[in-house]
Amino acid sequence: MLRIDAHQHYWHYHPQRYPWISEQMAVLRQDFGPAELAPLLKCHGFDGALVVQARHCEQETQMLLTQVQQSRGVCGVVGWLDITAPQLAQRLDELRQQPLLRGLRHQVQDEPEPGAWLARSEVRRGMQALQRQGYTYDILVTHRHLAAAAQFAAEHDDYWLVLDHLGKPDIAQGAEHWAQQIKPLAALGHVVCKLSGLITEVPNGQWQTSQLLPFFEAALEAFGPQRLMFGSDWPVCLLAGEYSQVYQLSEQAIASLSSSQQAEIWGGTACRIYGLTESGYGSVSER
Repeated sequence: MLRIDAHQHYWHYHPQRYPWISEQMAVLRQDFGPAELAPLLKCHGFDGALVVQARHCEQETQMLLTQVQQSRGVCGVVGWLDITAPQLAQRLDELRQQPLLRGLRHQVQDEPEPGAWLARSEVRRGMQALQRQGYTYDILVTHRHLAAAAQFAAEHDDYWLVLDHLGKPDIAQGAEHWAQQIKPLAALGHVVCKLSGLITEVPNGQWQTSQLLPFFEAALEAFGPQRLMFGSDWPVCLLAGEYSQVYQLSEQAIASLSSSQQAEIWGGTACRIYGLTESGYGSVSER
């Protein structure tokens, strides 16, 4: 079974293009791409990776598709298109010949009113077009809007939805509190979850393994291995730790699982949800 890191980013840094990268995030204020990621994937035994958008910009999506096309290994892109645009269905039709595009994401957490954005009629129309054509949708919200995300997910059940970073739990509230918040989403069989982004949810990056393991345990209980996938969230993870630390945290968290269950988290789930195979990619009609 393929081993896939299901969440990382590439960018050519410019402050106006990535305004969310603040002055306090100095380590991220540089270029990151396939050349920097490749040795990390190789060192940790991954066959490939999924690169995720970091800008609300179709130009970035095209750049990511080009970069991934030129890199080795089984890779794919979760890009960005304006999901509220009336011409979204037409744009998706135009991209059907681009097999590297596996899904879309919008940084909903950055909207002034994330819950209201998820409920927009234009978003509903766009999601119908997206799911009808067999593309995944990554949901990026914080713990404050998990209830709105659950309502959104319940309304859009024609294809897979992926919750990024465990919904960014409030670490200070503890895993039991988060487990209750996540129940409505986990109850929906078409929703899967990325084991990613946890270390940067701890203030000032001062995380402890013992502090975060309960969140992994709660995620395993809520979703099960077949609806969980590993994601490093590189290079954003560098704000709080190295790639190897993120990997080791997940490795420790799932150590008690069977080898087949671990294989699901290390790549099986990502391959199934995003349509990755050893020979390449399934067509839209095969998803």
